[in-house]
Amino acid sequence: MGAQKKGAPGVSEDPEELARVPLQAILLADSFTTKFRPITLERPKVLLPLVNVPMINYTLAWLESAGVEEVFVFCCAHSKQVIDYLESSEWFAQPNFTVTTIESHNSVSAGDALRLIYERNVIHGDFVLISGDTLSNMSLTQVLQEHKERRKKDSNAVMTIVIKRSKPSQITHQSRLGNDELFMATDPNTKQLLYYEDKEDHTKGSIYLDKLLIADNPSITLHNDKQDCYIDICSPEVLSLFTDNFDYQHLRRHFVKGLLVDDIMGYKIFTHEIHSSYAARIDNFRSYDTVSKDIIQRWTYPLVPDVKFFGNSSIKLERQGMYRASDIGQSRSAQVGPFTVIGSGTKIGNNTKISNSVIGEGCFIGSNVSIEGSFIWDNATIEDGCKLRHAIVCDGVIMKSGAVLEPGVVLSFKVLIGQKFNVPSYSKVSLLQQPTKLDSDDELEYADNSSGIAEKSSITPVDKVNEETTKQRMEANCWPTSELGTGGAGYVWSICEGGDDEEWRHSVAPIPADKLLEAIHAADDDLEHVQDGSSLPPLGELKPDSNDSEGDNEVSVEDSADFEREVEATFLRAVHENIQVDHVILEVNSLRLSYNKVAADCAGALFYSMMKLALETPHGSPGDLVQATVNIFAKWKKVLKSYLAEIDEEIEVILRFEEMCESFKEFSPVFDKILHQLYELEIIREEAIMRWDAEKKNAEEADRVYVKQSAAFIQWLREAEEEDEDEEDEE
Repeated sequence: MGAQKKGAPGVSEDPEELARVPLQAILLADSFTTKFRPITLERPKVLLPLVNVPMINYTLAWLESAGVEEVFVFCCAHSKQVIDYLESSEWFAQPNFTVTTIESHNSVSAGDALRLIYERNVIHGDFVLISGDTLSNMSLTQVLQEHKERRKKDSNAVMTIVIKRSKPSQITHQSRLGNDELFMATDPNTKQLLYYEDKEDHTKGSIYLDKLLIADNPSITLHNDKQDCYIDICSPEVLSLFTDNFDYQHLRRHFVKGLLVDDIMGYKIFTHEIHSSYAARIDNFRSYDTVSKDIIQRWTYPLVPDVKFFGNSSIKLERQGMYRASDIGQSRSAQVGPFTVIGSGTKIGNNTKISNSVIGEGCFIGSNVSIEGSFIWDNATIEDGCKLRHAIVCDGVIMKSGAVLEPGVVLSFKVLIGQKFNVPSYSKVSLLQQPTKLDSDDELEYADNSSGIAEKSSITPVDKVNEETTKQRMEANCWPTSELGTGGAGYVWSICEGGDDEEWRHSVAPIPADKLLEAIHAADDDLEHVQDGSSLPPLGELKPDSNDSEGDNEVSVEDSADFEREVEATFLRAVHENIQVDHVILEVNSLRLSYNKVAADCAGALFYSMMKLALETPHGSPGDLVQATVNIFAKWKKVLKSYLAEIDEEIEVILRFEEMCESFKEFSPVFDKILHQLYELEIIREEAIMRWDAEKKNAEEADRVYVKQSAAFIQWLREAEEEDEDEEDEE
């Protein structure tokens, strides 16, 4: 693949010649969104730590492993920081992997960046286009092959975008990454992209397609269950198209949509769907939280915290998804829970509890501190008695004793929170005052602080803030340093662009129960008003020709697997973060609506999750396993019982238990004992057990193993029932 020299001028038209060009990639390192602005004003988002490793490292590591030989990193905002980091990292010293930076302070969009790269004449064949905040472990072999094969047959096939199945919530209309619901139309045979819309008005309950689109394409599949991975395979013509069309600024909203409606040039875009591989882009706080948890739970393998490639070889994986550096100082009385990462040189005091969180390097965590579902970056100081729930704390932050961070709080670099001060939910606190002029997420993806796009005023010392200035800032919800408690330093930024609604939708904090309830009621109201049959189905695909029953069955199986994984993740988060039972039920209900499932599906998925947790609980004997199971069901009984209103649903749970015993052999010898305990806990009723026994009477011997094992218990139930009947007769 390296027959042609790197940097050779011109673009070969011969497909065989193209195949010998080293695979190149363009990495846009300045993706910049208002959701991250309090921290990206001081540091580029691609250098923000993702589980203690800068985001850009994950992107470069994947590109190298996927066979890319040459990467051009385009830098605009904070270009010096990005270039300095790359020059001091191992990336400039890789033998078969070249990283070259391209710097520009005048480019304020992806279009400007690609036009500049075209002028440099450095791309000589098909290339990968990706932003520095994208993480993946997919192989590029198949998608590159598909792209090249299409190019041989049709020179107008200039782009292939990678997509992944991801059902958004029917309640909030957003994906697990916090993105808006995406609508796409494709040709089911060729996978050509025909329609793309990520900003639909969901309140209408319908979308509108051009009549010509339907007339020109006899077969169309309409999706609202896909996630755009923002990984594109592009032909060199893509760069020239940006140069010929200066209106193309945004990659999706302008370029992709522009090609879809341009019927003169005839350029085509295709899709490539990945299934078992991982790919996600981090463009808001919720996706930052989601992807971080996916890394910790190893969905992104081999891009995981304990891989030595990232230079953090001191991080070791322990039981229950816990990662700790070898040189941390942890008090014996401190409790560090599952799915937690503790960085090198961090000290943790007495009786401190940390769960489901990421702690950076060189941090000091005092005594009696509670940290739950939070991200604390490097060299932060959290003094005694502080409480943090679902918050982000940047480098160098100091929290004085007794300070509290409510869910959704973001503390930017070196902020100081005063003693016993309570920072309200979703507050964004920075040493910098809020910019007076904000760039638009829709139009501008790249912005430099010195370019006039994001202006900021200087910091005013506390002792120079007069009463009138303080009053003005309070009215603007921008608090001076004196308002962050005794000795505090920082400004709380006002909520803008969508207000409170956007804050909880894109926060690292779980969606509040009251917001879920509001959304559920709104969704119910919308359904009542849609009576004409023109609305989209709950989720999935619209197919004019739906005779492919085999394909539908495959989708159903994949749906069920995705649903069960999501329920299990929800339950485990509830366990580790001590989420209230009612909130868990709301989240499972949301998943049930999203995947169009029934109560029995929810019961089966929850039962499986609880039993699996019991199996993973340390136990030395079968009796210990039974007790661990009883403890879990006793605590979470209300959640499971919410989906066991009917006897048939209880029977489904018993059948699911039988299936589990085949997969998890440790349950087999104690099936009857656990069944008995489920009865004692009033989770499974007597009638369900009797009907299960009756239905198994004519089954084959292999299907009657657990009925026979439970024979004594079932006989005991019968005798108890007969005694009750005799007593009633006597009365």
